[in-house]
Amino acid sequence: MSDDLFAPRIPEEVANRRPLADRLRPRSLSEVTGQEHLTGEDGVLRRMIESGSLGSMIFWGPPGTGKTTVARLLSGEAGLAFEQISAIFSGVADLKKVFEAARLRRMDGRQTLLFVDEIHRFNRAQQDSFLPVMEDGTVILVGATTENPSFELNAALLSRARVLTFKSHDDGSLQELLKRAEAAEGKALPLTADARASLLRMADGDGRAVLTLAEEVWRAAREKETFDTEGLTRIVQRRAPVYDKAQDGHYNLISALHKSVRGSDPDAALYYLARMFDAGEDPLYLGRRLVRMAVEDIGLADPQALVICNAAKDAYDYLGSPEGELALAQACVYLATAPKSNAVYTAFKAATMAAKQNGSLLPPKHILNAPTKLMKGEGYGEGYRYDHDEPDAFSGQDYFPEKMGRQTFYDPVERGFERDIRKRLEWWAKLRKERNQR
Repeated sequence: MSDDLFAPRIPEEVANRRPLADRLRPRSLSEVTGQEHLTGEDGVLRRMIESGSLGSMIFWGPPGTGKTTVARLLSGEAGLAFEQISAIFSGVADLKKVFEAARLRRMDGRQTLLFVDEIHRFNRAQQDSFLPVMEDGTVILVGATTENPSFELNAALLSRARVLTFKSHDDGSLQELLKRAEAAEGKALPLTADARASLLRMADGDGRAVLTLAEEVWRAAREKETFDTEGLTRIVQRRAPVYDKAQDGHYNLISALHKSVRGSDPDAALYYLARMFDAGEDPLYLGRRLVRMAVEDIGLADPQALVICNAAKDAYDYLGSPEGELALAQACVYLATAPKSNAVYTAFKAATMAAKQNGSLLPPKHILNAPTKLMKGEGYGEGYRYDHDEPDAFSGQDYFPEKMGRQTFYDPVERGFERDIRKRLEWWAKLRKERNQR
């Protein structure tokens, strides 16, 4: 009996009320929405169950796409014991206990589906500990990860497990989740059509998030109150974009930005730049990436590109955020609309390969200085022609090591300023040929 006789008594149905997202968990694979390519009638997992044979799998996808729920349902429909651990809270001792329990079940004729949440959090040695129990059939491993398995999981583990990709919910599947929520609550969401669409955008493809947001709306609404978009924004905190600066979100967006610039699409480039700003990316990192794009994809087709990118970086240093972000946006648009050439980038790679392949060849003696009598006696500097004293300030001499012979690495394109460079190089090539034939 409570010591405080006057404490308010909380109704049991309220005390035991679970979050909406938990109450609406699917009870069969057929109820799972948004992952029809896996759980539908012709889906991969449905085919596995019908065949009566499950193998180890890695579920890869964003948060809130149903990875945990599908694993639990899979074990039920396949008649397997279900064990769940999290790599965040588990260590080697926990794994040993789980493996031992699975071995005892196997001796009784029942196999275990072991679901490991955030499996990429386990280090390499811990990941290796799964290999023996996967190989001898003690467990069917289902690991869940939001990170790219190719980068985060051991090759040995990946070779024994099939990677299945979970997709972010689209508007259709999020709407379906909201309809189920409304049916469970017995009332419609008090939102205008525009506010409902805004709620879907806030969820950002996360099924759990859309249900949590809906629950917040119901909690906040007074009787007969309906929220428009502005009202929704007031009562619901904006959800931060899914973006991990050290992982896939970071690399996916910077790749999209770079390729949009390279593809001369300033609108797409600005969109991805804005996405990264919105997610909290370091603007100076973006400034460095823009400089890289200037030298890799524009090069000498527009020599001003590098100058402008450096100026934008300096402007951001001077102005700070948010004013300085406009300078980076300007540089981004300049790069996207500039003539493109990777001729210098390609030439440098070819020259680097030639340098590695040909070893420490001595340059031709005529371009070597001869500061001593011995070196002069060896022929250093002999026959060198000073270009400024030659017609057209061009001697046409060969500067490559004799064993290599003349090489061509730089092949300027017929775009932008490189068109003029190409004409100049062709003219010099013509003079070189003429003067070396004398």
